[in-house]
Amino acid sequence: MSEKITPFRVEIPEADLADLRERLTRTRWAEPETVQDWSQGVPQAYLRELCRYWARDYDWRAVEARLNSFPQYRTDIDGLGIHFLHVRSPHPTALPLVMTHGWPGSVVEFLKVIEPLTNPADPADAFHVVCPSLPGYGFSDKPTRSGWNVERIAAAWIELMARLGYDRYGAQGGDWGTSVTSSMAQQAPDRLVGIHLNPPLAAPDRATFGELTDAERASVDDIERSQRSENGYSVQQGTRPQTLGYGLVDSPAGQCAWILEKFRAWTDCDGHPENALTRDEMLDNITLYWLTATAASSARLYWESIADVTRLFTESTVDTIGVPTGAAIFPKEMLRPSRRWAAKRFTDIRQWSELAKGGHFGAFEQPGLFVEDVRSFFRLVR
Repeated sequence: MSEKITPFRVEIPEADLADLRERLTRTRWAEPETVQDWSQGVPQAYLRELCRYWARDYDWRAVEARLNSFPQYRTDIDGLGIHFLHVRSPHPTALPLVMTHGWPGSVVEFLKVIEPLTNPADPADAFHVVCPSLPGYGFSDKPTRSGWNVERIAAAWIELMARLGYDRYGAQGGDWGTSVTSSMAQQAPDRLVGIHLNPPLAAPDRATFGELTDAERASVDDIERSQRSENGYSVQQGTRPQTLGYGLVDSPAGQCAWILEKFRAWTDCDGHPENALTRDEMLDNITLYWLTATAASSARLYWESIADVTRLFTESTVDTIGVPTGAAIFPKEMLRPSRRWAAKRFTDIRQWSELAKGGHFGAFEQPGLFVEDVRSFFRLVR
């Protein structure tokens, strides 16, 4: 490792946890919704119960110990401190793999898949896993100036992998990680053996609109529905992240609701988020956002890049990526391009998987399916 890399451990002061519990007990609650479903947002009764559990029964130290069971580090890249997990496989022939999370996710999403990826039954499937925290997320630094967009993050990841001594490697990503991984493939195609995306970002091809399949029609309908009724968070974070951040950084109940809504809307949960993730798993991720006070800093990535990224999956495909690509389409994913749409942007698709269950948080929701899909793709390109 480079001397510029220093070990890191998560050690949250007990006073911060006491402050969280005290704030939760003093929450000033909005009145209940006037509907019987989630159409106005998170139902008050459920949020109150989850926050009661958060204050009285939830154990942050358990996930802190899980994070600390993996080697963690920080390094300065392009003037910013970047936190990352770097878990080397015991198998010397393992392929390096950088995995990038998105919003409202974190490296917590990957805790269930690191061990099977690094130490599989078959050494031919082994990876050295690197999981960075995006700038402004988790234990990475918060940018103090604008400019940390998707492309700059991708360049930082390329530098990170070089600093770790990896000349050839794979990359995997979902949500913002999809765009970061795709940009890495454009900036350094000679270094990447392949990219695995859940999902790839590609716009519906209007030339196919006269002969859409049922799945393609459902995808177009979902994009239109999202723009009508599910896109408020993105508009707010993409235009006024600072204003939003004041409330979320000050109120744990508010931070909880802001992320919880997405765990319900974006997972394969049949109407209730705890059908996809346990309340402890959701709170592990939510608590990381709270303790690091990253509501505003994480949202600023939308201000930096969401307009450009939205064009990629709604309007047209104007760039191409030639690195071998594996695509994982989970059935409850928000964006589900067809293979023929994606092939206009990703010109070397080696694997296309339409999985039986799961949603936006593939590694978090369905770690077994996720791991097998990553393995099967990289078997083709190692």
